[in-house]
Amino acid sequence: QVQLVESGEAWVQPGGSLRPSCKASFENINLNPITWYRQAPGKQRELVASIRSSGSADYSDSVKGRFTISRDNAKNTVYLQMDSLKPEDTAVYYCNAKLILEYWGQGTQVTVSS
Repeated sequence: QVQLVESGEAWVQPGGSLRPSCKASFENINLNPITWYRQAPGKQRELVASIRSSGSADYSDSVKGRFTISRDNAKNTVYLQMDSLKPEDTAVYYCNAKLILEYWGQGTQVTVSS
């Protein structure tokens, strides 16, 4: 059974950094696109960052230059380095993998506040 497990919820002050992780139960994560989404209260889920099998990445305009997606193939884990965090980055962050079917993690709460 395919599972995606995100790291635990976290809180940080504005301007701080966090690096949530997404560990996959399947191997060869480099063969499949992995995407981070987020959903803030009262808003629709939105794409944050995606990494392709080639290793190239895409980012939403709201996080470009502040967030970096990466993967460790040996650990079957994808990371989202989040720097210069803002209160508007507060959301539940979800990991998504597209294999033959699409899979989602359970989500992890990220809170940015002073």
